[in-house]
Amino acid sequence: MKFTEQQIKDLNAQFKGIPPEEIISWAFQYAKNAVVTTNFRPYEVAILHAVTDVEKDVPVIWCDTGYNTPNTYRHAEELIAKLDLNIKLYVPKQTVAHRDAVMGIPGIEDPTKHDIFTEQVKLEPFKRAMVEHKPDVWFTNLRKGQTALRNTLDVLSLSKDGVLKVSPFYHWNDVQLDAYLAQRGLPNEHKYCDPTKVLENRECGLHN
Repeated sequence: MKFTEQQIKDLNAQFKGIPPEEIISWAFQYAKNAVVTTNFRPYEVAILHAVTDVEKDVPVIWCDTGYNTPNTYRHAEELIAKLDLNIKLYVPKQTVAHRDAVMGIPGIEDPTKHDIFTEQVKLEPFKRAMVEHKPDVWFTNLRKGQTALRNTLDVLSLSKDGVLKVSPFYHWNDVQLDAYLAQRGLPNEHKYCDPTKVLENRECGLHN
């Protein structure tokens, strides 16, 4: 089902304050081909638990840049086992060693090289994943306050390709999520690195 911008606006007004599991259940009623994406950053366990609690076998797309911290990789393995995630792993076409030899990790003061780097390690694997899975519903853990762009979104939004993005924890803060995880005995991991963002409040590129 295709939603108009007005319908999405009206639904977002209704969904404010609604429990995430109800939003997720609603979305699955309309989804023919849903996916959830993750990078195993802090608090990603919330969306992974909430979505798979409603639909166990939903594909979980992990675009691994190759630059994650050892903590993140251990955390990912723990969650994959604990939640029995249906992981679909996508990695860049170049190895980290290859890229380090010819480019390294460019800073944002060199926007041309940084754009190439971001395309290689994040955007190309993500585009490949979306082409292969062709989702109509995309569950993600976007939250208000993360970046300027994300502040303009809401629980429901449309990607540039018309995919319905569902962010059931959009209005939640860290304190609320800490309580959510504690109540369910879910682990979290804060030692995380995204080499494409550089700054915490900088957009990574997937949601532009």
